[in-house]
Amino acid sequence: MLRLNNIEVIYSDVILVLKGVSLEVPDGKIISLLGANGAGKTTTLKAISGVLYTELGEVTDGSIEFDGMRIDGKAPEEIVQMGMVQVMEGRRMFEHLSVEENLWVGAYARNNKEEILKDLELVYHYFPRLKDLRGHVSGYLSGGERQMLVMGRALMSHPKVMLLDEPSLGLSPLLVRDIFEVIRKINREEKTSILLVEQNAKIALSTSDYG
Repeated sequence: MLRLNNIEVIYSDVILVLKGVSLEVPDGKIISLLGANGAGKTTTLKAISGVLYTELGEVTDGSIEFDGMRIDGKAPEEIVQMGMVQVMEGRRMFEHLSVEENLWVGAYARNNKEEILKDLELVYHYFPRLKDLRGHVSGYLSGGERQMLVMGRALMSHPKVMLLDEPSLGLSPLLVRDIFEVIRKINREEKTSILLVEQNAKIALSTSDYG
């Protein structure tokens, strides 16, 4: 489903961040990418999703293939439309919008309203708390609720592959357990492939097919 072939990433034409990175995410699997701060995990995800250019980064060697097509050099919106979405570290959202408005933003590249409404109910199935909060302003959500929201918004794009960046960051052990249980259910029930970046190696590896 996703393959990185010996990629190299350079920032601002001079700073070498990644060199010789190769990995595969098979169809329907959960793969963990582990490492300490500064190891290049987030850069790897940004290289895949096409957002490196916002930080003056570029894939300068190797190739990235998604579903049989080469995608390095493609715009982020094209990659989303192909079926891959990144859930960024830091739980970024439109804080002035309601929970449900944020979820609708996740479906911006889709046109079939009936299918979008089905996926909205799917999000509420996985995250019942979001249904209770759907009219609330997103900026007032707790950390755990924000993580549910950004994952739910990603699901609204109906992805084949989800790139999850540090979903456990800053959450209590109980919330981490709940979030990872949902990750497993999404993978199992929706057949969504997942590339998971984590520092919590124990829960990441217990959730993944391999790392």
